[in-house]
Amino acid sequence: MRRWQSDRILFGGDYNPEQWPEEVWAEDVELMRRAGVNLVSVGIFSWALLEPAPGRYEFGWLDRVLDLLHDGGVDVDLATATASPPPWLARAHPETLPRRADGTVLWPGGRQAYCPSSPIFRERALALVEAVAGRYADHPAVVLWHVSNELGCHNAHCYCDVSAEAFRAWLRDRYGDLDGLNAAWGTAFWSQRYGDWAEINPPRTAPTFANPTQQLDFLRFSSDEQRAQLRAERDLLHRLVRQPVTTNFMIGTGVKALDYHSWVDDVDVVANDHYLTAADPRAHVGLALSADHTRGVARGEPWLLMEHSTSAVNWQPRNVAKTPGQLRRNSLAHVARGADGVLFFQWRASRAGAEKFHSALVPHAGPDTKVYREVCRLGADLAALAEVRGSRVDAEVAILFDYEAWWGVELDSHPSVDVTYLDRLRALHDSLWRANVTADVVHPSTDLSGYRLVLVPTLYLVRDADVAALHRFVAAGGSALVTYFSGIVDEHDHVRLGGYPGAFRELLGVRTEEFFPLREGERVRLDDGATADVWTEWLHADGADVLAAYADGPLPGVAAVTRHAVGEGAAWYVGTRLDEPATDALVARLLAEAGVRPATTAPPGVEVVRRRDGDRSWLFVLNHTADEARLAAAGVELLTGTTCAGELVVPAGEVAVVREDGTVAA
Repeated sequence: MRRWQSDRILFGGDYNPEQWPEEVWAEDVELMRRAGVNLVSVGIFSWALLEPAPGRYEFGWLDRVLDLLHDGGVDVDLATATASPPPWLARAHPETLPRRADGTVLWPGGRQAYCPSSPIFRERALALVEAVAGRYADHPAVVLWHVSNELGCHNAHCYCDVSAEAFRAWLRDRYGDLDGLNAAWGTAFWSQRYGDWAEINPPRTAPTFANPTQQLDFLRFSSDEQRAQLRAERDLLHRLVRQPVTTNFMIGTGVKALDYHSWVDDVDVVANDHYLTAADPRAHVGLALSADHTRGVARGEPWLLMEHSTSAVNWQPRNVAKTPGQLRRNSLAHVARGADGVLFFQWRASRAGAEKFHSALVPHAGPDTKVYREVCRLGADLAALAEVRGSRVDAEVAILFDYEAWWGVELDSHPSVDVTYLDRLRALHDSLWRANVTADVVHPSTDLSGYRLVLVPTLYLVRDADVAALHRFVAAGGSALVTYFSGIVDEHDHVRLGGYPGAFRELLGVRTEEFFPLREGERVRLDDGATADVWTEWLHADGADVLAAYADGPLPGVAAVTRHAVGEGAAWYVGTRLDEPATDALVARLLAEAGVRPATTAPPGVEVVRRRDGDRSWLFVLNHTADEARLAAAGVELLTGTTCAGELVVPAGEVAVVREDGTVAA
């Protein structure tokens, strides 16, 4: 992979000078210098300005912007500007517009109004990429290239005739012939057997449930089509420029449509956008999950936070502003969990447009504001943390995550609408967060040999090779936990026969003969005092030890939690949805058995993560509480330059980063 070349932690954000009179640009660069900004993304939504008519390019304004930034010491992540086509493309080629499943056309006026399978869009986009790259390949300001922007954010799925033909081609490549497709899709059910490729369409609006494997394959196809646009632009850039190429993923923001684990080899630098859910008072825990997942996609390598917000966003029902100090804590939490760059949307808050109430580094009120002062403080912090760049995050726990399992588990006509993919993922990760144990969120095909404990939440769809790998991990001495509704189907969404949890029966030493989903609001008690809801199942221990059984509900006396010794390790199963205290107690038992220790002991609400590079380590401490926190640490506190000799005091709402001297490091 090509790497960005910098001895600094990158800091800045999206810069949209085309929204402002040219006399504002010099002030922008001066304010960037004061804040310590060293990288800005330019040109992301500039297609209509760069190519105001087909084949007519106007680069003068961008020439002046890049020169001004370079003279001011600010590097540029230059966009290909293909994120949203100009109105002239839709007028000349209305067939490029996307359609919903019910046939509704999505018109220009917002952004991303294009069919991702459109060859006309691809042709015009690559012509723009070639023009921009040809002009700026050697510009001294440009250190990184930015393909499109948040690919698939608004047009992930298109059901038009162009997409239908592309879907058929994708299916031919996947299955070879119609016999293979009919077998995979189970078309003997409901008289769906196909005799000609032309009979196959995307899963458009139908009288009732669409074929589930058709739905699953369309989701795979749609992710691959977005990926194909990324690869086409990336390949052209690699021929024309020497700088690394990236695009901004949307991991941990609820974006379900794109299989980012399959995209990682298509970028030189993994970059991610993350925005808090304002209504969640514990959104910083969700931030940690997003960062841990981004690091997992990056295979443990440092990554770039391409976008987050200085304060409120504009697109949630209630756009809550960040409180004093929250901007800094959020940003440094990403750094703690592996980010080597912290960027925002956007530099200067817009006067017009749909995002005019989205916060920025320079608010509408100007630089004499809480936000800009905090931005300047963060810039100084990141400069003080330059030595951390390139280090890796300590993690002895892995959580398995698969977008295809997410797609599969939330298809229609399933046992319970209350079983959702992110639920147990978040519950287990939250429990680890409370225990100050860091986890990598990784694909099931990842090499697990470096971990002590592997958590497997709701892995409904799983491949045989990944099951075998988990079995080898446990037999070699690892500990694993599998939660309910895992291992149920193969990659075609066909049920694994012989009893649930299908693929994991042998590993877990259990067999379920029937699911017993609970009614809305119904709860059950376990004989160890725990409570649970949503799900129970008629579970038989088939070699496993029963750790807890139901005390009431539809299945009194039936096993709910089990442990199965396998080789040198053990595999645990939870057949119900435990409440938070029971989840914490179970995770504590798993950590103890696996020999996993927290980064250090800290008060509740204080987040602790360790980054390491060889024999050097840095302890990040983020105090999310309203009280002073004290914990063991020894070394130099980088943000203040002071030395702590055994005890670290972190004021309420503050952050500390200690270069450890080894006396208390784990």
